[in-house]
Parts: sequence; C-alpha cells; structure tokens
Amino acid sequence: MPNASKRIPVTEERWKELNELKGAGETYDDLLGKLIQEHQRRQLVERAKEVREADTEELTALDEL
Repeated sequence: MPNASKRIPVTEERWKELNELKGAGETYDDLLGKLIQEHQRRQLVERAKEVREADTEELTALDEL
C-alpha cells in the first residue's frame, strides 16, 4: 500500500525532535522505519544477552565434568 497514509498526533516538541533526526531528502516514514529497526535490533541484542547469561549460569564447564 504505497499510497496509504495515516496521521499520528505528536506534540510540537516531539515533531521538532523528529525533524532534527530526519536527514535531508528523508521522509518521516523512512525515519520511523529506521527507528523501528533500531529498536528491534536493541531488543534482539538484549534478548541474546539474557539467553547468554542464563546459559552461563546453567551450564557446567567442561573441565568440571
């Protein structure tokens, strides 16, 4: 749906912050896509960290066997 559009109400302050993040020639849709992707990557990294820490706590070192 390339021509579909929605309105997202934001405060004037938030709009200014978004405008500062937006690059020249970049649309707000592009910016929001990048922000969403960055958020998802951070969540993935955090989840991987949690799994790694859980594995470390639950595993027995080979030299202890």
